[in-house]
Amino acid sequence: MLIGVPKEIKTHENRVGLTSASVRELVLHGHQVMVQNNAGQAIGLDDDLYRTAGAEIIDTPEEIFSRAELIVKVKEPQAAELRLLRPGQILFTYLHLAPDPVQAQGLLDSGCIAIAYETVTDQYGGLPLLAPMSEVAGRMSIQAGAHALEMDQGGRGMLLGGVSGVPSAKVVVIGGGVVGINAARVAMGMEAHVTVLDKSIHRLQQLDMHYGSRINTVFSTIDAIEEHVSSADLVIGAVLIPGAATPRLISHKLVQAMHRGSVLVDVAIDQGGCFATSRPTTLADPMYILDGVVHYCVSNMPGAVARTSTFALNNVTLPFVLSIAKNGCRKALMDDPHLRDGLNVCQGHITHQAVARELGKSYTDPVTLLQK
Repeated sequence: MLIGVPKEIKTHENRVGLTSASVRELVLHGHQVMVQNNAGQAIGLDDDLYRTAGAEIIDTPEEIFSRAELIVKVKEPQAAELRLLRPGQILFTYLHLAPDPVQAQGLLDSGCIAIAYETVTDQYGGLPLLAPMSEVAGRMSIQAGAHALEMDQGGRGMLLGGVSGVPSAKVVVIGGGVVGINAARVAMGMEAHVTVLDKSIHRLQQLDMHYGSRINTVFSTIDAIEEHVSSADLVIGAVLIPGAATPRLISHKLVQAMHRGSVLVDVAIDQGGCFATSRPTTLADPMYILDGVVHYCVSNMPGAVARTSTFALNNVTLPFVLSIAKNGCRKALMDDPHLRDGLNVCQGHITHQAVARELGKSYTDPVTLLQK
């Protein structure tokens, strides 16, 4: 199969779909790979590394999209890229379609086969292609939040861990999944006062057993959210419903009740965000202040540590890329129900129930479609 890797064009996005090591694996399995000029330059993966691995270096995205059977990216296709997709072409990347009807319509109109990293599943019920970026984003959320708490950023002027004789900051993490656990771990390491809210008693029991007195676990209700968020210095939004828009758990009224200079970091912004006052920001301009509260809502947080993120992502995406390249898209999807869960759009049809529901579109069963 002929595989194409374009350079990412989203603002400050330096991750790349395939590393040179991944290219080498694909070439050794008999496939051809095209990589756009300087696609990995910013993270130390220069064109010579790709050439040595067996890739063909291409100057323009237009040539990659026009020739490749499979496009491997990191972020959702931007407007200029949507226009380059063609019927039957396979797109494998993060999509986050629920809050993005414009992108969804562009994919439908293109006639492509779009597989979303974030809805691919595993035998344990997890999201293996989302997990490494959730780890990164969770850990980064505390770094970002600590920086936002500084006076120069509009924050309260607090050190997360405090110092002798001065209390540590109150960090509230909403959601005890991969993002939430990693955020809590870093916050505990910085000696903050950490509270995790979640609706799963089982998850809260796991956290309590593992971290003991270092963490406070609270069952998530409206009352609990209002109580803990209103007194928090830093709140991490770490809520996820696979494929669906994130519920807005923190109202505008509750944001107004928070301390001046407190900070909200919305890691769920890719799926619409879990704070009523959230709007997507970029790494070029990551923060804004509303009602005296600092908001950090970057939709590609892992892009700030692009080298770590690229290698972590390739560790989990490469087996699926190899499967698609070896078996062809239809067979790979039919043989693997977990990969099939990642199929969001297929030649003009929405094939993921949660995405269809959120977009108000009709749902088409992917098995029925693939068997035609």
